[in-house]
Amino acid sequence: MKKYISLLRGINVGGHKKILMADLKSLFQDLDFNNIQTYIQSGNVVFDAKETDLSVLEKMISEKIKTHYGFDVPVLIITPQQIEDAIAKNPFEEYDKLSFTFLAENPAQENIDIFNSFSFDNEFFELKDNVVYAHYPNGAGTAKMNNRFIERKLKVTATSRNLRTTKKLLEMAIK
Repeated sequence: MKKYISLLRGINVGGHKKILMADLKSLFQDLDFNNIQTYIQSGNVVFDAKETDLSVLEKMISEKIKTHYGFDVPVLIITPQQIEDAIAKNPFEEYDKLSFTFLAENPAQENIDIFNSFSFDNEFFELKDNVVYAHYPNGAGTAKMNNRFIERKLKVTATSRNLRTTKKLLEMAIK
């Protein structure tokens, strides 16, 4: 079995798409995953699975949630190595107000060019591989360069986690 991290996008935000973590854990058990651990209420799950195809895992989880709850939830599966790489490549390591936006796939170069043409006051970002690193000195809550903006400009599914959550998920996955 291999260790994976599942990042669900858009659950338990503003009372929408509500999923209790105990219920989510139960759904993962129904899929025959093992060593399931959830972290905070935003759909972070560390688990072991026999399946090694990340897209198959994403589809399994997404379909299970759709069947059980009746709504679609984008699911992104990453490995502990991908988180280690993302942390190692962090261009803003001297800052603590940092967000990692994990992309489901490589964006097209034309979309990267459009994305890189934007600039917002007091928002700093850099795209490396499948991660957008963002530093928000005034906090992420009012940032224009948010997850929705990133998805629209890069035309890929994405989900964001702050530095603390990203490090905690790695810690959970490697212990």
